[in-house]
Amino acid sequence: MGCYVLGLQEIGQTQVALVGGKGAHLGELSRMDGIRVPAGFCVTTEAFQRVLAEAPAIDAQLEQLSRLKQDDREQLRALSAELRRTLEGASMPDALAAEITRQLVQLGEQAAYAVRSSATAEDLPTASFAGQQDTYLNVVGPAAILQHVSRCWASLFTERAVLYRLRNGFDHRKVRMAVVVQRMVFPQAAGILFTADPITSHRKIASVEASFGLGEALVSGRVNADVYKVRDGAVIDKAVGTKQLAILASSAGGTREQAIEPERQQQPALTDAQVVRLVQLGRRMEAHFGCPQDIEWCLVDDDFHFVQSRPITTLFPIPVAGDPETHVYLSVGHQQMMTDALKPLGLSLFQLTAMRPMYEAGGRLFVDVTQNLATPAGRAGLLGLAGKSDPLTGDALRTVIGRSDFIRPLPDEGPRAAPAGGAPAPLETDPAIVDELIRRSEASLAVLKRDIQTKSGTALLDFILADLQELKRLLFEPRSFQVIMAGMEATWWLNDQLQAWLGEKNAADTLTQSVPNNITSEMGLALLDVADVIRPYPEVVAFLRGVKDDGFLDELPGLAGGREARDAIQAYLDRYGMRCVGEIDITRPRWSERPTTLVPLILGNIQNFEPGASKRRFEQGRQEAWKKEQDVLERLRALPDGAGKAEETKRMIDRVRTFVGYREYPKYGKINRYFVYKQALMKEAERLVRARVVQEKEDIFYLTFQELQDVVRTNQVDAQLIRQRKDTFRSYQALTPPRVLTSDGEVITGAYRRDNLPAGALVGLAVSAGTIEGRARVILDMAEAHPEPGDILVTAYTDPSWTPVFVSVKGLVTEVGGLMSHGSVIAREYGLPAVVGVEHATRRIRDGQRIRVHGTDGYVELL
Repeated sequence: MGCYVLGLQEIGQTQVALVGGKGAHLGELSRMDGIRVPAGFCVTTEAFQRVLAEAPAIDAQLEQLSRLKQDDREQLRALSAELRRTLEGASMPDALAAEITRQLVQLGEQAAYAVRSSATAEDLPTASFAGQQDTYLNVVGPAAILQHVSRCWASLFTERAVLYRLRNGFDHRKVRMAVVVQRMVFPQAAGILFTADPITSHRKIASVEASFGLGEALVSGRVNADVYKVRDGAVIDKAVGTKQLAILASSAGGTREQAIEPERQQQPALTDAQVVRLVQLGRRMEAHFGCPQDIEWCLVDDDFHFVQSRPITTLFPIPVAGDPETHVYLSVGHQQMMTDALKPLGLSLFQLTAMRPMYEAGGRLFVDVTQNLATPAGRAGLLGLAGKSDPLTGDALRTVIGRSDFIRPLPDEGPRAAPAGGAPAPLETDPAIVDELIRRSEASLAVLKRDIQTKSGTALLDFILADLQELKRLLFEPRSFQVIMAGMEATWWLNDQLQAWLGEKNAADTLTQSVPNNITSEMGLALLDVADVIRPYPEVVAFLRGVKDDGFLDELPGLAGGREARDAIQAYLDRYGMRCVGEIDITRPRWSERPTTLVPLILGNIQNFEPGASKRRFEQGRQEAWKKEQDVLERLRALPDGAGKAEETKRMIDRVRTFVGYREYPKYGKINRYFVYKQALMKEAERLVRARVVQEKEDIFYLTFQELQDVVRTNQVDAQLIRQRKDTFRSYQALTPPRVLTSDGEVITGAYRRDNLPAGALVGLAVSAGTIEGRARVILDMAEAHPEPGDILVTAYTDPSWTPVFVSVKGLVTEVGGLMSHGSVIAREYGLPAVVGVEHATRRIRDGQRIRVHGTDGYVELL
């Protein structure tokens, strides 16, 4: 006979495959000194498999189920019900029934028991299956207990559980079910303890929820619980809920609801001393399991019993600082317009080209700004920059600064010695400066492309490491930085002065339309030119509508006009094919690697625009900017000292138009280099696959650059590590990174401090002036983008790869962004009203809903 039944004391946390997540955690808890767990046993997954093996109908039903999609709701419902009936009706092997009965005799045959399911994919850090399977309370007598064990097995196939697995990519045939059977406890109070604050993620604040009776009332959301917050052994906050009902054990088995008499409804379910004691026990469990826990507890005669402990899966991880000091971290992703998780190779390459150390947490990068916040000058500088580019970050930082005990203040350093060469000479407004920077960047790239050809193996990785220094030199070239700052400062000057002198808000938005040298906005218009080449050839257009496979370019020459189409697309890819969504992560597929991404955009351009649209668009923007300039200057001349004001303003407009387009160039240069590295690294990965070192080329994405160097040198890899990294990356994808995070794990959120907005308006940052009304297109994946003219794009964040979509929309709303982020720059250049930094915009705005975007005042109305 296999291992069908185990006492809780015999189980440890490594046995998830045998007893499921809940069983493994309970077994581990019951072996800890001083932690009381109701006595019981576990019916293992081997018992479940034995039952499956003896019910031949199940195989065919599971086979059918695994072929269904989420949309086949009717069939899903019918098949799930059929599977549940089969399992509940399956006869339990005699040996198993005898083993369960023997355990019950030892624990008390006529006692009441809780029978709870424990699935193998449940309660793992990577997937919270909480509440997907069933729990039965106060079950009395061996016959009833056997019947409820079968019911738990059947609960694997409730419609809800089946849908959950489909959505999260779990195979129905691989999930196993164990069942925990425990003596019932009849508590005065019960509830949940989180050893980290589930709202703010603060690791030093525990949160206790408590209600009268069994914990089911609270878990099922039927009652307003008392909530206590505990820090350093003291209750720091408590809210007593009005508890109108309790769930109690019923004498006939099962549970019943009972109304709580009015005078007890406002009474706390626990004393403060009990709460503190409970948290101390919780901290011991947290230390034992090595991460914050979500714990279910019961209070019986002033004694705490524990019936569940599992990791809290929603907390954002904390960067590792290596010291006990307090640290404040700022999200890099919110500055880079890329808040998705990065794979290890992408993280490490980005870190290698950064100005200052970057810390990794949850697949995202953070910089430690504690030192900046410690001095008055550092604070002012950081708030000025962060607050201007993203007010939510600025507000969160002000919250941190406002806490007297949080950061040890340092005095400002004395007057700094002047740099050896004196201050850099002020930049004259000369387009030749920009041309020279671009020429140097392109020359350097050409050398890289030539020299990397001959490199492979360890020599290739050493070569890339050396070239990263050249990339760093280009990125942080003082001249390049001066040009970018000159463009930004002139923009700010224009906005401030024209508002003061003329009462014009965000005047620079119109004045910066269609500036020269903006590689990103040129890229959006260039795709209109590609559409112009293809539009006259109906056969090619029809072919493109059916394209599924990235090899389609090779098939084009067989069609009338196909050669011209292929050459136009290929020329576009030669110039811009290194771009993609999330491009700061080298592992993301580039347009050149996945050209199908561009097909819907080209087709949209063919349908929605007339020939010659790109030149017309650019010229129209230039004219609008010129008209705005004439209008502003004329109005200024009518003011006191008008000639002087107009002259200074004209100088600033010329400065903005000369320099502001270049802001997009350094990143374009960086991503160009990334693609050259990537093509060489993928060749190396092919060699590793041929040598059977890794299973597939993409496995190298789950190693840091330094680890990849070792693998190439030794021709050996830790396959277990790669599997683990893939799981971890999947779990990180589900997390939302915070803008500001502390070393206590606390997520500090900012708010827009703005009044006098219409009721229900969604607040954001005004980045491109104008007001527009239209249909919202909520698009999370650029490959799914099929906007029509007049639509307003609503998405999480935009990086340069989204620019071709901007051509066919008339407004923009994003969740992340700042005044000078790519989306904002391009929106201004194309003259699209835009509001960025609108929290949860993609959830609060429905696809297809009519909205009004107030790009001058920074809010969105739902119509």
